[in-house]
Formats: sequence, structure tokens, C-alpha cells
Amino acid sequence: MAVAREDMDKVLNYCRMFTELCETFLEKIVSTPGHELGDLRTLDLLLICAGHPQYEVVEISFNFWYRLGEHLYKINDAVLHSIFKPYIQRLLHALARHCQLDPDHEGVPEETDDFGEFRMRVSDLVKDLIFLVGSVECFAQLYSTLKEGNPPWEVTEAVLFIMASIAKSIDPEKNPTLIEVLEGVVRLPESVHLAVRYTSIELVGEMSEVVDRNPQFLDPVLTYLMKGLCQPALASPSAKAIQNICSVCRDHMAQHFSGLLGIAKSLDSFTLPPEASVGLLKGTALVLTRLPLDKISECLSELCSVQVESLKKLLSQDPNNGISSDPTLFLDRLAVIFRSCIEEDYGNKGKKKGCTETVAWTFTRHTAPTVENGQTHPCQRVIQEVSTKIWPVMSETLNKHRADNRIVERCCRCLRFAVRCVGKGSAALLQPLVTQMVNVYQMHQHSCFLYLGSILVDEYGMEEGCQQGLLDMLQALCVPTFQLLEHPNGLRNHPDTVDDMFRLLTRFIQRCPVVLLRSQVLVHVLQWAIAATTLDHRDANCSVMKFLRDLVHAGVSNDHEENFEVRKDLIQQVLNQFGQQLISQLLHSCCFCLPPYTLPDVAEVIWEIMIFDRPTFCRWLETSLKSLPKEMSGGAITVTHKQLTDFHKQVTSAEECKQVCWALRDFTRLFR
Repeated sequence: MAVAREDMDKVLNYCRMFTELCETFLEKIVSTPGHELGDLRTLDLLLICAGHPQYEVVEISFNFWYRLGEHLYKINDAVLHSIFKPYIQRLLHALARHCQLDPDHEGVPEETDDFGEFRMRVSDLVKDLIFLVGSVECFAQLYSTLKEGNPPWEVTEAVLFIMASIAKSIDPEKNPTLIEVLEGVVRLPESVHLAVRYTSIELVGEMSEVVDRNPQFLDPVLTYLMKGLCQPALASPSAKAIQNICSVCRDHMAQHFSGLLGIAKSLDSFTLPPEASVGLLKGTALVLTRLPLDKISECLSELCSVQVESLKKLLSQDPNNGISSDPTLFLDRLAVIFRSCIEEDYGNKGKKKGCTETVAWTFTRHTAPTVENGQTHPCQRVIQEVSTKIWPVMSETLNKHRADNRIVERCCRCLRFAVRCVGKGSAALLQPLVTQMVNVYQMHQHSCFLYLGSILVDEYGMEEGCQQGLLDMLQALCVPTFQLLEHPNGLRNHPDTVDDMFRLLTRFIQRCPVVLLRSQVLVHVLQWAIAATTLDHRDANCSVMKFLRDLVHAGVSNDHEENFEVRKDLIQQVLNQFGQQLISQLLHSCCFCLPPYTLPDVAEVIWEIMIFDRPTFCRWLETSLKSLPKEMSGGAITVTHKQLTDFHKQVTSAEECKQVCWALRDFTRLFR
């Protein structure tokens, strides 16, 4: 009746009620489908809502369908899946209908308006639920609706959109439907609706695995995508599709590299958003690594020189001519070229749940070309050009935009990948780079300089000839950093600076610990580290704890280096001076400042100190516990003497770090 009366508010409210009903009984629906509270007629109610012509109605139910798919995926029971299969098929049919554009729509599908965002959510939902229906079967059914009838363009476009969502989940091996679809799409006439061409190009990009297994289609696919690249409305999806093809079909694409290089040289002639042009360049660089070694050097140099010349033009133009002088696009392009030879990730991404033993610092040259013994590395020419041609332009760009944090970050990112790419070969770059970093940082405290400094320490920290220079860099960076943090609420207002500074210090501990341990700056570093233990910013706190943990661990881990005893003595001196203060501050922070998720990191620091000198640690912990408040302001007891002694015993008798963490969790609850 609400539908008949076009009462949209009531329709939406009914759908909300039906969704809540399904979510409330979700466990029963999955465990006892069709019985009592697991009655599947509740799903019929939601599918009635999915049949409403307004897409806003079905969108209300998406969260339930996500959760249902998650439950069924975990159970992985074929019989159970078959019970829900017809319901998911009905849902997918309704979603395909909701994704249809208006018949009078002109141009390509909008991706940023409300309807475009709805379609993206539909795509995600289809990917999550397709395992219940079977991607091969669903793909074939969708294709049959196009092959057997002559549907209007808006139906064709919606079907292609759903097919693009599931194409990657289909095994391309011996699947004739995929080949037939690919062959049909690249033969679409240019007269079809622009939206159909747009979505068909996206589908081709998702079928790159099929192209890799069937290289006879590579030429027609590239021809089809190049036509799209030359049309402003289709350029962006075409660029993304070419990038996908390059990434998956690198070996087959090597023969087409000259064409890719031509595109890369004339990127600005295409109507591409920045991320699409960078992606296209990334695909080109990935194919580059599959060329013969004698070709890589020349082509890599050409790719870099195009971007360097563009940066030069920006630097030479009159700032008052009204033309944008923003160099970020060319910096991003240059960065992605260097990144083609390395893949470097630095941060917490590699950390396992519940484990804070290490912060992931990985450096994997997974796309680098293979070089046999005695062969000259193909990047040797670029190594020389980084110092002689690229660095001067980067330096001038950095100096010109030194006050703009966004541009400076892009410069540092590009330099980071350049240093990683050429490695020890960029030693000539070290001194001028560090000098400029320090000079700019004195005036503008961009934390990305600290991050770039950590990359330099990682690359050169074990080279004795570079260690003093790197220490001078650290000391020069510390002065303005500590002045910045001395401002009221400095730690809380500048968590990125804290994060990057202690990452830099951790690199020193990992690469050249004795150099840092003997330096005059260490006392100030430890004072700030102790102060920063109260900071409840996730990344910043993690970096501080990582530094403290690695600092003490350097005196615990005998890695067969000659200077282990020296390290151990130096760390003993550090703990003699700061150990009691550090333990007291860590305990206070856990009880009154830090959220529970930080406790595993704190436990690792405590564990390392205890391993280093258990008897002394026991005394420090006892003193710290005595200093904790025993009563709240109202006079109520916070913690009893027995609870204090029990905690002391649990920690000091722990045989594993996780036991310290458990004891900390239980103890800190008394103060929350």
C-alpha cells in the first residue's frame, strides 16, 4: 500500500524494519534455515524491497547481505550454500536492474554522484556474494541475456557492469565464455552508446588474465583500447585498462614497448586525470623490466628525461603568467618510474594482529630485471643521471616550493624511490641532498624530511664512511624538531613529526647503533622518548615503543658482531641513567594515558628491559608501583597492596612477552 500511495518515507521505514529483522535473526537464519526464527520468509521481505524501483530502498539492506555472505563463507558448507543460492540469484537480478542508467542518459556513467557511488557499492556486494551463485555460471547467464536478445543500451551497459565485477573471480583456463565475451567486446562498433563503450573498456581491463592466457587477442585488445584513449570521454578507463594489461601481460607486452614509450612521451596530449596518467606510466615501467638488458638502460633514461624536462619548463616559466606551476604530477610520474625497480613499504602494514614484535620494514626488488654475473646493471646509466641531471632539477624544485608541505612531500617521496632504486650507487648524491634537507628543515619542519632521512640511514648506515655524516644530519634535524615539540601540546599537535623522528632513530639503532649510543644527542632523544610514551596517537606511539624496544634489544641480541660487548656496555649506561624513570613513565602511561591496543607494544619494551637485567628491573618495577596512587580523589580504593604484589610477581616471573602483556591488561583495568 505504501508503494501504491507513493509514500516513500514509509517504504524506506518498512525496509529498515525488515533489515533489522533479518540482522537480528541472522545467526538463526544461517544455523537453522527455514525453521522457527530461521524462517527464510524474512529474506523474501528484503527481496520485496529489492524490487522497488528506487535504488535507495535496496541500499538499506546491503549491510545484511554483506554479513550473510561473510557467515556463509566462513562455514563453507556446499549444502547450506545451495539453500541460499536462489535468494542471492534473485538479489543479483534486482541489482543488475537497479544499476541501469536512464534511457535518456547522455555521455559516460558518472562515478562521483550518488548513483555512481551506489553502483560501486553494488560492485563490491556482488564480489562478496558471487561465490554462492558461482562466478562461471553467473557470467554465462549474464552473457546469454546479451547474446540471445537485443536489449536496449541501458540494459546492455548494466549487464556489462555486473560482468566486470565478477570477471576476475573466474579461472581463465579453458573457459570459452570468457574468450567469446572478450572477442565480442573488442568488436563493438563505435556507434554504440558512449556509456556502453565506457563500461566495456572497464570489462576488458578486468579480463587481463584472459588476454595473458590468449595472447592472440592482445593486438585487437590494444587497438580497441587505443581508440578509447584518444577519445576524451573514454581516456581514463582506457588508461586504467592498459595499465592492467601491462601489469598482467608483461612478457607479451614487451614487443609493444615502443608504442607504450610513445604514449608515455605524449601523456599530456591525452585527456587524463593525474592518477590515470601515473598508472599508465607505471604499466609502461613494469613492461620495461621485461626488455633485453641492453634496451632497459636506454628506455629507462628516456622515460625519466621526459619528466625531468617537464619539471625544467615549470621552473623556467614566469610565476606571474597565470599558468599553474604545480610540479606534483611530474614528481609522481618520476617516482613511479623509480618504483618500477623496487617495491618498498615502511610502516605498520606488515604487522600481524596481536603481534607487535616488529614493525614491517620490507624492501623487495620484485620487479627488478634479472642481471647475470659480470653483466652491467641496466640502471647504471640512470644511477649516473640521478646525480648529474635529475638531482639538480629536484633540488631547484624543492627549493622553490620549500614552504609548501604537499609539494615537499612529493619531492621526498620521489627522492626516496630514487635512492632505493640506485642504492649505494647514489653516494655522490648523499652530501648535497642532506645539506639541502637540513637547510630547508631549519625554516620549515616538514616531517617527510625525517622520513627521507630514515631511508638514507637504511641505505648508507652500515657504510663507515657515511656514518658521521648521517649522525651530523640527525643532530641538525633534532634541534628544530625538539624546538617544535617544546611548544604547548607539542607532542599531541605534531604526531607525524614524532612518528617520523623515532622511525629515523630506530633506523640508526638497526644500522649503526654504536654511532648513536656514543653521540651527545642521545640524552635529549631519550628524554623526548620517555615524554612521548604518554602520546595516545597510534602510529606515533608505536614508533616510540619500537625505538625503545630496539634500543634495549641491541644489548640483548648477540648477532656475532664484533662490537656487541661495546653496545651492551653503552646500553647499560643508558639504563643506569634512565631505566627507573622509563619504567615509572611506562607504567603511568599504561594506567592513565594509553588505550588498551597500545599495551602489547609497551609490554615488548618492558620485556626487553627485564631480559637485559632482571634483578635491577625488579627493583625499578617495585619503586614504580609504590609511586602509583592507591586511592581516587573521593577516597575509594583504586588498587590494593595484594594486587600490586601479584602484578609484580606476574611480570617478573614471566617467561614470555605475552605474559607481560596479559598482566598489564589485567592491572590497568583497575585504573579505568
